Amino acid sequence: MEKKQVWISAGIILNAEQDKVFITQRAAKTHKGGFWEFAGGKVEAGETAEQAVVRELYEEVGIQATTLEHFMALVHDYPEKSLKFDFFLVRAFEGKAFGKEGQPSEWVRLDELVKYAFPEANDVVLEKLMGLCEASG
Repeated sequence: MEKKQVWISAGIILNAEQDKVFITQRAAKTHKGGFWEFAGGKVEAGETAEQAVVRELYEEVGIQATTLEHFMALVHDYPEKSLKFDFFLVRAFEGKAFGKEGQPSEWVRLDELVKYAFPEANDVVLEKLMGLCEASG
C-alpha cells in the first residue's frame, strides 16, 4: 500500500537579534503530540511552500512573515506516512508571535533547543541551526 505523502512548510522564526527561535508545542491528540515544533502546516493545492508558510504562520502564531530564506528541504518516513518538509528561516516579521490556537509557545535560545523534545524528522534541522549559532557566536 502506498503511504500517504504530506507536504509541510514550516517557519523557523528568529528574533531581531537572531539568537532565539520561536517554537510551539503540538496538541496531545495530534501525531507526535506533546513534542515541540516550528510553526507551519500542510501546503495546500495550488500553493507554493513560501505561500503556505506565510499563511500558516499567520493562522498559528499571528505574525506576517516579511523576510523568508529557504533553510532546508527533507523527506522523513514514519510508519504511517511520509512527510516532505520545506523549512524557512523567518528573519523578519510584523506582529507579535504567540500561540494563536491556544498552544504553548516559547522563545528559546538557539543553543538551548537541545533541551526540548522535537519529532525525529527535525533532528537534521536542529543540527543545522546549532551550526548557525556556532557561526554567529
